[in-house]
Amino acid sequence: MKTVNHWIGGKTVEGASGNYGPVTDPATGAVTTQVALASPDEVDAAVAAAKDAYATWGTSSLSARTAILFRYRALLDAHRDEIAALITAEHGKVHSDALGEVARGLEIVELACGITTQLKGELSTQVSTRVDVSSIRQSIGVVAGITPFNFPAMVPMWMFPLAIACGNTFVLKPSEKDPSAANLLAELASEAGLPDGVLNVLHGDKVAVDGLLNHPDVSVVSFVGSTPIARYIHATASANGKRVQALGGAKNHMLVLPDADLDAAADAAVSAAYGSAGERCMAISAVVAVASVADDLVARIKDRAEKIKIGPGNDPTSEMGPLITAVHRDKVASYVTGAAAQGADVVLDGTGHTVEGFEDGHWIGLSLLDNVSTDSDAYKDEIFGPVLCVLRVDTYEEGVALMNASPYGNGTAIFTRDGGAARRFQLEIEAGMVGINVPIPVPVGYHSFGGWKDSLFGDHHIYGNDGVHFYTRGKVTTTRWPDPADAPAGVDLGFPPTHSPGRPGSPTALTAHPPGGPFSGSWRGQRPAARSVPAASSIIRSIGTTATRPETTNASTIAATMTTVPAHTIVSTGTVYAPTARTTHSPSSAAPHTTENRTSARRNASDPVESRWYAADLAASPRVSHGRSPSDSIGRPRSADTRNTRPMVLLMPLSFSSISRGSPATRLSSSPTALTVTISAASPLSRRSRTTPHTVRTPGTTLLQASAPNVPIPAAFSR
Repeated sequence: MKTVNHWIGGKTVEGASGNYGPVTDPATGAVTTQVALASPDEVDAAVAAAKDAYATWGTSSLSARTAILFRYRALLDAHRDEIAALITAEHGKVHSDALGEVARGLEIVELACGITTQLKGELSTQVSTRVDVSSIRQSIGVVAGITPFNFPAMVPMWMFPLAIACGNTFVLKPSEKDPSAANLLAELASEAGLPDGVLNVLHGDKVAVDGLLNHPDVSVVSFVGSTPIARYIHATASANGKRVQALGGAKNHMLVLPDADLDAAADAAVSAAYGSAGERCMAISAVVAVASVADDLVARIKDRAEKIKIGPGNDPTSEMGPLITAVHRDKVASYVTGAAAQGADVVLDGTGHTVEGFEDGHWIGLSLLDNVSTDSDAYKDEIFGPVLCVLRVDTYEEGVALMNASPYGNGTAIFTRDGGAARRFQLEIEAGMVGINVPIPVPVGYHSFGGWKDSLFGDHHIYGNDGVHFYTRGKVTTTRWPDPADAPAGVDLGFPPTHSPGRPGSPTALTAHPPGGPFSGSWRGQRPAARSVPAASSIIRSIGTTATRPETTNASTIAATMTTVPAHTIVSTGTVYAPTARTTHSPSSAAPHTTENRTSARRNASDPVESRWYAADLAASPRVSHGRSPSDSIGRPRSADTRNTRPMVLLMPLSFSSISRGSPATRLSSSPTALTVTISAASPLSRRSRTTPHTVRTPGTTLLQASAPNVPIPAAFSR
């Protein structure tokens, strides 16, 4: 007899407990396989393998993970028939349904291949002065997945591809009733290059489940199954401090309004109720018919159900296969046999169905119960078999109230031609997944699957964005890189501010770094990176707004008393113009640096010093005075000559001497490392030749610059 063993640390590990569970072929009833049931020691071994692998897998690059997942997706696609055959042999569903299961699982593998976009962080810059805040999501550790028998390939693939794509390692505990598909999934992952221990398969019963729930090295638990077990999983794992999502059972309703297309509704009801022999957590098990539509709808459902062919899953002509076990078949049959005693009309009774040549199989036919009451067992319990209940109501409101009174809230559907009614239903119904003229509204992979109320225990739905968030945890980092020019901030016990002190436009004092030190950028919004410009003999070191300043200033004094530019005049990263000029400045020079004077200076240069002019756009557009006289001063309004222009900052290195510009308040005395800055208006059509300095008409504003040789120019000014 075939034995299904564990897959731990990248290899098959034979069961050591001595305990085995039977695996039957539902079509024949024969035991074809035995599965090893793990002991507590084997649980420890699987978790240890996952923990060891996490040390390296958790720090692996996204590109390395996704490369493996892309190869894995290709292997799954190539082996989909083999996976489906294992599902049919052990679960009993027809081959076409098994292929559909594999396809839906592949959707999540494809989602995991694109995990790079799902794990992108967030960044907020300048939340306060030079303070940035970033958010990232990181892996958690060892994840345990406990999956049901009804989808032995799809539900595991809803879990572990996303978990490992996020950087976690995984221990899968599949159902012991159909275990072989899980082993094949793990073997293909290893073939794709997944490191040993990242994905482990541990077979077992309650001993294995409890071992995972109580293991200190398991950080996350994901479960899909019945509501009683989901409640137990959630309570136990939560009590042990684990993150847990536990998807439970369902009683999915389909509301049919009088205006619905009854043929479409009947087709949908039969497909959703009897597909996969009703062993689906999203199966429609209750149709709620409104008003007079009920009789006609029931007749159409009966007509279609009687034509469904039941047979072995490997028979291409079969439309529905057997149930998973004989015990489960007998339980399902009990709801049908007891329905009449609880007031229901048994329209179809499938309890005596057999298939010729396969009499020992776990067969049951399709059953249809009409006029079912809400207090009957067939309505209250999740049957998980091919039994459809029909309930009758008089109005839409009565139908919604009936459905919302159910303790389950997994999936639901409405069939109608009325868009207003459908929209109202979407908002009023208490369920996690809603179909509008869609009977089984299982979301595609990039949305999330999950219910409400007793259909979900925990905060996160499975796969999609919720899945990514479930398998990661958030981290927020607040960063401040101080400018070396800053003065010590001192002790402040107040709440950290998110705005600069003072009113907008007021200066903030800074302390400069020593001449020749690294440039860190005191301009808000500019990149801190810098690069050298060989032709430049000095750089920008500060720019400020000040009401008073010394009449004579050199690089040292400016470096000691620098101020920053106000927020409304932040320099942008606009185009930079840097025409080279050879100029000589004499101590008696009092004329502004017009184009004519610079040309004359170049012709008569007695001590030429090569320098460079730098110009960068300002973010704001202050009003500029087009002064004609050297006596025009900063801060004296000339409304007759002002207009809005696009200004530029001109940075001019000086060799020696002084510059006289207007009133004494603007007089500068420079050293070989001093630098003066003025504002120049730029023509909207051409900025290359409009270099005549103009005066900023912002009262009380003075722009100062100082620097030392061989210090890099900030990238914003030199690119």
